[in-house]
Amino acid sequence: MHVNAAAQKATAIGLIAVLCWSCTIGLMRAVAEPLGAVGGAAWLYTMAAICIAAARGRTGWREVARWRDMHPVYLWLCGALFVIYEICLSVAVGLADDRSQAMEIGVINYLWPSLTIAFAVLWGQQAARWWLWPGLLICLWGLARVLGGDSFSLSTLWLHIQGNPAAYGMAFAAALLWPTYSLLARRYGAGFNAVGLFVTGTAIALWLQWFRLDTTPMQWSGPTALQLFMAGALTALGYSCWEHGIQHGKLAVLAAASYFTPVLSALMASLLLQVLPGWSFWQGVALITLGSLICWWATRSSAAERSEHGTE
Repeated sequence: MHVNAAAQKATAIGLIAVLCWSCTIGLMRAVAEPLGAVGGAAWLYTMAAICIAAARGRTGWREVARWRDMHPVYLWLCGALFVIYEICLSVAVGLADDRSQAMEIGVINYLWPSLTIAFAVLWGQQAARWWLWPGLLICLWGLARVLGGDSFSLSTLWLHIQGNPAAYGMAFAAALLWPTYSLLARRYGAGFNAVGLFVTGTAIALWLQWFRLDTTPMQWSGPTALQLFMAGALTALGYSCWEHGIQHGKLAVLAAASYFTPVLSALMASLLLQVLPGWSFWQGVALITLGSLICWWATRSSAAERSEHGTE
């Protein structure tokens, strides 16, 4: 009972991340416009690192000091995946040609919930029924609706992506990187929470890139500073909660809740960026959510079947 209660608490903490991430795409874009794609991302993760350090205090420093006790896969490979993912996502949002495209990039990123289940099945961490794969196809259909618009065709879709290949390429990379990170962190994390260390590494990598580039001056204002603080705080809270949830909570429940992130994120980004996408965009978001829920249902049905046969 005690173990079950601890798992439920960890799951509830992990669910907070879904709410935090719903606001991050819109805030990322709002910060990137005056501060630049790389500069805005560097400031965002610097603020996130400060927030994590302030929230965790001595506990966080003691955990960082124990880095030698962490599994090398968690410390180095998961750390590298985390840093690359964050750079890909934040810079992709900043490189979007306009706010509508930033929202599209956010939707691409949120393919990761269904991909997390697919990767877990392929890696033997999760059993699933056959309709997992139709669920993934529905997600891809939804993505095609988001990117292709009302006059959808493969050639139109390809031309759309070719219009900004760097931004879309990094968005697709992010959608693949986060499931990989989550499953490896769950397997090798061993109770450690090195998110503060990973976020700090992300900030350092982005600042090194910013100093290397010939960047335009940042344009600061009161609203920009407020948006930066909000983005950093929500990023810090979201990743800290998710790390705790995936290591100690119920992965299937967290994945199921995260399937609604595309809808919540699109709604929040639409409000924050004052953009009203077309009908095909919302159709695509709904299809991605539906497909993700079918993927989750496939894992739940498989788990229930194993339980009935006494194999769980």
